[in-house]
Amino acid sequence: MSAHPTLHIKDITAGYPGKPDVLSRLAAAPFAPGGVYALIGPNAAGKTTLLRCIAGLLPGRGEILFGNENLLHLSLKRRAAMISYMPQHLPEDVDLIVIESLIGALKASPFDQVSAKLNTVKKKAFDLLEQMDIAALALEPLNQLSGGQKQLVSLAQSIIRQPLALLLDEPTSALDLQHQVAVMKLARAYAQKGNIVIMVLHDINLATRWADEIAVLHKGKIAAQGRPDAILTPQLLENVYEVNAAVESFSNGVIQISVIE
Repeated sequence: MSAHPTLHIKDITAGYPGKPDVLSRLAAAPFAPGGVYALIGPNAAGKTTLLRCIAGLLPGRGEILFGNENLLHLSLKRRAAMISYMPQHLPEDVDLIVIESLIGALKASPFDQVSAKLNTVKKKAFDLLEQMDIAALALEPLNQLSGGQKQLVSLAQSIIRQPLALLLDEPTSALDLQHQVAVMKLARAYAQKGNIVIMVLHDINLATRWADEIAVLHKGKIAAQGRPDAILTPQLLENVYEVNAAVESFSNGVIQISVIE
């Protein structure tokens, strides 16, 4: 596999017990290295299901090709060497302080064991917390953090392993505006290193501002995929979200979605 493979999703069917076809033969355009991709769509459209299927947390039928390897046929350990998944919420009963959780995430990965001395691992963890401007949380217990703080720590746990593909499930949902911008800047910087970042976002305007491409999910399939300014139209938004919306373009290339009463 090359250092920076492309992700191809072909005819994926996946779901849960009692609802096995949340995704129904879903196909997507390639997710290329260096790109930030947003998955948007109404509730129950299949966004989180798709992310979890890529991560190996849900079984699926079809092909998810990362380079030449079908992720659906790989062990979780092999998949974890390439892909990291940030869930919507951290577990509530984890009795660790923040720095311990990062060290655990790093040592559980296929990190270079020759250089995985404790001091090296600690420095890597503290450096990341400083980069994310949350070094003050290093010695705080996970179970005493606010929702927004937990979200930032969860992101740090996902990034510290340096995956080739970073999957983020609503990474900004509990964050104030300042930290939303910080997370999106971090995601973009991570992609610019040649990695793939795919995130589920509910805020369409946040997606249009930060994503290179958007995939709009609707009833278990991708209704549209491409640059935000190329695919987001009032007709698409009416078909998918059942709302009357205006799409306004600005000179800097950003578009703004507004719901019309």
